Amino acid sequence: MSEQNPPEAELGLDQFNENNDADTSASTSVTMAPDIDRTAQDLEAVFDVPVTVSAILGRSLMDVSELLNMEEGSIIPLDRKVGEAIDIYVNNRHVARGEVVMTEGRLGVTMTEIIKSES
Repeated sequence: MSEQNPPEAELGLDQFNENNDADTSASTSVTMAPDIDRTAQDLEAVFDVPVTVSAILGRSLMDVSELLNMEEGSIIPLDRKVGEAIDIYVNNRHVARGEVVMTEGRLGVTMTEIIKSES
């Protein structure tokens, strides 16, 4: 049995090939669904999904030998200044900036700025 392929014109492949040969950097517009008012009840299914939240006070770059020479009470200089905003990450995605606060003898973070995602 031999299969016969229909001519490209019948499949519309000639137009497809012409479009593929064109500039591939052209963007395709996507129509999004209209904004729908969301309530907490709409999100109830994801309330129990665990996420990792990290508050980054600062960073430091050092050699392994420096790290191995540290003792209790050693100071690690960070790239931030006192009072400067800290970065808040959720599942390794930068989502906010905030300030360190102390409440009932415990450290906490107050979000001062939400970072909008570009994606």
